[in-house]
Amino acid sequence: MRAARLTLLGTGTSTGVPQIRCDCRVCRSTDPADRRTRSSALLRFADGGPSILIDATPDLRMQLLRLGSPVIDAALITHSHYDHVGGLDDLRPYCVGHDGGFPLVCSADVEADLRARIPYCFREVVSPRVPRFAIVRAEPCEPLQVAGVEILPLPVVHAGPLIHAYRIGAFGYVTDCKEMPSDTLKRLRGVDTLVINALRHTPHPTHMNLRQALDVIQEIAPRKALITHMSHGIGLHGETSRMLPDGVELASDGMSIDISV
Repeated sequence: MRAARLTLLGTGTSTGVPQIRCDCRVCRSTDPADRRTRSSALLRFADGGPSILIDATPDLRMQLLRLGSPVIDAALITHSHYDHVGGLDDLRPYCVGHDGGFPLVCSADVEADLRARIPYCFREVVSPRVPRFAIVRAEPCEPLQVAGVEILPLPVVHAGPLIHAYRIGAFGYVTDCKEMPSDTLKRLRGVDTLVINALRHTPHPTHMNLRQALDVIQEIAPRKALITHMSHGIGLHGETSRMLPDGVELASDGMSIDISV
């Protein structure tokens, strides 16, 4: 295994927390852990290894500045909903020095969406003032190499087409999952650290709630699990944290932990 540092850049759902025009006690909370930008993560390998971003949210600029503008060598995209790709243009400074474009791992569906929505990022002749991406095609359950790291894309059900969770060695990252196919569940078993979504306490048509996420965690049995992609419906960070079993924790924006990958 390789040592790495995992930072949860953002841990909120598409609306963020606090939510606009909401006066609930979570959105009024003064606890910094209850303030959540849109979900993304950064995995930085130790000893000079690469740094890999997972998703590029509309809050990415602020998230990266808060972390001191870290090095990023490649990005994994789970799906093309705006809260997961709205910050791709902010990767412009990271495209410098990448002949052919900055490596962007995604499915064929995501690539088609991005080429339609931000075509200027994929032109052969580009201005140095715009980002340029090189797609690394992700196929379900087929390992691929990016920045010298083996990555396994795994399908999960969200809303409509399958989207990708990712396993990198002993680390698993799952977001926007409503249902997890049995083969994906099997391939995630044995991870040391699992990041997984739980939107709120009550059921939702396209995301797991907290009870469903805890059931999946029990099946996968990681040493440590972190909950992400939370709405204000997850409740106050302090109160909900006391409800969780050993080894499971609500993530918070900016949280960093050392993990084995």
